[in-house]
Amino acid sequence: MSDKFNALIIGAGLSGLTAASLLSKRGLKVAVIDRNFKPGGSCGIFKRNGYTFDQGTAMLYGFGSEGFNPHRFIFNCLEEPFDVIKHEILYSVKFKDKKIRFFADVDKFVEELSLIFPKQKSNLKRFYSDMKDLYNKVIIKKPAYETPDETNKILALKKLLLNPVSYIKFLGFMNKSTKELLEKYFDDPEIFKFFDKLTSTYCYTTVSETPAILSAIMFIDNHTGGSFYPAGSTLFLPGKLEKVIEENDGEMIFEKEVTKILIKNNKAIGVLIDDGNIIYSDNIIYSGTIWNIYEKLIDEKYSLPERREWARKMIPTYPSMVFYAVVDSEIIPDGTNAIEMLIGNPDSIDESEVTVYIFSIDDKTLCPEGTHVLTAIGPSFKKWPQGDIKTDYSSPEYDEQKKTEEERIKNVLEKHFPGFKKGLIYSEISSPSTIEKYTMKNHGCVAGPKQSIGQHMFNRLHIKSDWDSLFCCGESCTLGTGSPAVTVSGISAANAVLRKYGKKQFLYDSGMKNYINVLKKPVNHDKLNMTHSMQEREIIALANKCLFCEKPECMKNFKLDTRGILRRVSVGNFYGAAKIIKKYLRYNDIDSEIIKTIENNCIMQKKNGTPLQIARIIKFLSNKNFDK
Repeated sequence: MSDKFNALIIGAGLSGLTAASLLSKRGLKVAVIDRNFKPGGSCGIFKRNGYTFDQGTAMLYGFGSEGFNPHRFIFNCLEEPFDVIKHEILYSVKFKDKKIRFFADVDKFVEELSLIFPKQKSNLKRFYSDMKDLYNKVIIKKPAYETPDETNKILALKKLLLNPVSYIKFLGFMNKSTKELLEKYFDDPEIFKFFDKLTSTYCYTTVSETPAILSAIMFIDNHTGGSFYPAGSTLFLPGKLEKVIEENDGEMIFEKEVTKILIKNNKAIGVLIDDGNIIYSDNIIYSGTIWNIYEKLIDEKYSLPERREWARKMIPTYPSMVFYAVVDSEIIPDGTNAIEMLIGNPDSIDESEVTVYIFSIDDKTLCPEGTHVLTAIGPSFKKWPQGDIKTDYSSPEYDEQKKTEEERIKNVLEKHFPGFKKGLIYSEISSPSTIEKYTMKNHGCVAGPKQSIGQHMFNRLHIKSDWDSLFCCGESCTLGTGSPAVTVSGISAANAVLRKYGKKQFLYDSGMKNYINVLKKPVNHDKLNMTHSMQEREIIALANKCLFCEKPECMKNFKLDTRGILRRVSVGNFYGAAKIIKKYLRYNDIDSEIIKTIENNCIMQKKNGTPLQIARIIKFLSNKNFDK
């Protein structure tokens, strides 16, 4: 490990990885530290018996060729090819037993919505037409991938002068609620309930809580840009960002937790980690929650009481339950969308509201033929225990509460997919306690502080913190919830550090080469990793069979990070994987007998008598020099 870095990023979620990959691309000495054994935060996968589950963030916006597309921008900046699957229908909503399909074409969607609210058809057309006009003139005219607090004033002025009336109107939405905006168009109470469901999906807030400036963008952007899924699973999104970091000599430090951010003369100088060591850095980028930074990481003597109280009073989004399942494919009828919102109670947000993700409809690499993997997420308003990654929550009361919640979600799915319970092959559930344990999202609130009036935009964490050389990114920052928003916060944090070094920032350029490849559906293994040679694709396919065990038997008696090697190879990060082997070889011999023992310890050997071909993968990595 280096003695000192130009930038140390706390947290390997999407915002932290975005900042780190951009800074390493510009040649800065970068390290990312995370208490888990893999990157991604809530974006990533786990495996069970050959089935691949998306653990959280998977419905992704911002990859489109049109609209506000920060993810496309990132991979174009990084010059890293990335394969995605586009959802032709963004998702569907079951509202009062009627299915509403969210077509990418806004006009087609309005026609669909008018079938539910026929008396509001003209108002719907007028509303979406106005929002679309505003969106095109203010957001898309000259895209800027930066948070409001970091906006270049000269560029902002130029943008304002392009369409001053529209821009001023848009800024007028800053402290108005979405309900106030909708009241200018609608008078039917039922349509407000429908929009409540939309804002609760996007922001975890009702129309009365949601700032109009956010919903005015979201109502149009999701249609314009479209929604996507990373081909091959969400393993690839954090994995490709990690690949760029490591190819540019950045360091990934896993299974280490930052316990304190060290401050001297009001400047962040380093971090104390849980093994007692200190890592020094000229700049620190924090990508966690507002509560953790003020209540855990910064000693209270370095902050004002009113600032700590401000952070403490931030109202979080509701805690979530996540249900994972494998079902017989016959249970999921033809015409089912990859994302379906099931609304049990149209009058309020409660535990009967569940969003179901069935990405195996489009991506056949996730599970064997004849089955589907399914993730369902919804709110939970029960009291759950809290703790850290070492906490064992097991108790009769906790286990019983989990079983009750699992059965509740099964009943919701049974109602929507008749025969669901009978066709169920496997299931497990993550409680808010589990979510907090692995992602450090307080109380299992998956989206940080609510994006509600009074704690939105400039009333959240800024990119530049209260302390010199300490920057923030993530969902507690000005743009808040959603993968495009946290990605933009990562871009802004990176650019803030680059300005300090007088290095070129990452700004939108209409002539940028495109690295996003939209694959035709359905996607199978043959369509993945086409930029690699046939031999490399074979090795990637082998590595992707790894179960990425939380407690890997193959690493039991050796310090070689076999799991980390295989995870990196699975996304084509050969350089990072080979780097682990080279680091191990500095201190240890790695002969054929050791590799054979590691391979024979593979859990797959015990399960089906055939271990993963770890020796073949390591030999391939050891015998080849990989270009950065």
